[in-house]
Amino acid sequence: MDGQGRLARLRQAMGWITQQGQEAAQRLRAGGVPPELRHAAWNTKVLGSAFARQLYATGIAGPGVPPQSFPVQVRLTSGLCRQQALEQPWLHYWCSRLGMYPMYHRKVWEDCFVAQALWEAGMLNGRRRALGFAVGREMLPAFFAAFGVEVLATDLGLEAQKAKGWQETGQHASELDHLFWPHLVEREVFDQRVTFQPADMRRIPDALADGSRDFVWSVCSFEHLGSIQAGLDFVVRAMDCLRPGGVAVHTTEFNMAEEGPTVESGNTVLFQRRHIEALGERLAALGHELLPVDYSPGQGVLDMFVDLPPYREEDGAQPVPDTPHLRLAKGEHVVTSIGLIIRKAR
Repeated sequence: MDGQGRLARLRQAMGWITQQGQEAAQRLRAGGVPPELRHAAWNTKVLGSAFARQLYATGIAGPGVPPQSFPVQVRLTSGLCRQQALEQPWLHYWCSRLGMYPMYHRKVWEDCFVAQALWEAGMLNGRRRALGFAVGREMLPAFFAAFGVEVLATDLGLEAQKAKGWQETGQHASELDHLFWPHLVEREVFDQRVTFQPADMRRIPDALADGSRDFVWSVCSFEHLGSIQAGLDFVVRAMDCLRPGGVAVHTTEFNMAEEGPTVESGNTVLFQRRHIEALGERLAALGHELLPVDYSPGQGVLDMFVDLPPYREEDGAQPVPDTPHLRLAKGEHVVTSIGLIIRKAR
């Protein structure tokens, strides 16, 4: 079999393993797949973990990184999650403030990307008012409150059918207690500065779209609105919540293939470059500015590593500790996170 044939078989195997999400992961654990594919998925995790641990041992990332005591200006723009970012002092600072290790995981990058973008925009001070969408049980509302920001956190109401699914996985917020993180902020300060309100991202109410907020944010949320179009419509509508010159920061799922099919509808859609470019045009037509997007995939070895399911056990732990998770397989697609920074028209 030639190289192209082997690549096609590999893509087919990736798709077969991941095509049914958790069900496929359960079959993988239970042994209901051909042994060679089970071994391939397991070997992927073991080898990835070995690469990551070698890098952690050098002190450029991971639990051994010395604490960064001050933020670093890097002129952050929109762009993809990459290995290099996890090795930079700017990200190490936000990890230390959030109480995280700079591990090679895209979720670590997402929180730090949001924090860095807002800090560079001058938004992390006591004069600001913020609105968070689909906050789940994020640390960010408590984190922003510690900076003196007045935060309105929103998520789907309990009556929403989809919210029930998020509750089952521990990712849905309905009460302030779910958003309180004692290592980030004192309870009295949190109660003074953070409020919660149910809200559907697909239908942002006029009361929220009143142009009164200094910044809005969402972390890996608008890909869950049912379609590519619904996700893009949310980003545009959320700009109505901002005052002139305000800032929106969002992260979402990104299909690294510039051409070809993607997941256009369903529980989790995958945006491609063409969708982000079309979004930029829509925003520009309204006078807003999507900061330039860096689509470079990165050159680190972990930028080329694609994690395979299962991604975590029932208790949230990784099946193999330290497996890198900057890229992952969703069916035949290689997916990462993209961060968007948008300034509202003045």
